[in-house]
Amino acid sequence: MHMSSIPFATTDWSQIEPVEHKGESGLAYWRTREFGDIRVRMVEYTLGYLADHWCVKGHILLCLEGELHTELKDGRTFTLTAGMSYQVADDAEAHRSSTTLGARLFIVD
Repeated sequence: MHMSSIPFATTDWSQIEPVEHKGESGLAYWRTREFGDIRVRMVEYTLGYLADHWCVKGHILLCLEGELHTELKDGRTFTLTAGMSYQVADDAEAHRSSTTLGARLFIVD
């Protein structure tokens, strides 16, 4: 990833209107900023959230609060708690997220 033409700025995430995304169950609320080809998001998953799709987009993801379960299409599963992260490249390994407790994430993709 090459970052260019992004002037220094701060983001007050509480001032960015959340957009609701329905999962197979539960909801995700995205607060999004875009900088050229780079998308930066603060995402909150409600209790019982399960993604409605297998994602092939690459991410760098940091779990800020709660507990996130990530399932890879090959059957492997991973659990992230506050302070843990994962990274995956575009088109590398299809994955989907779920949470029983809810989670708040910071994601760059």
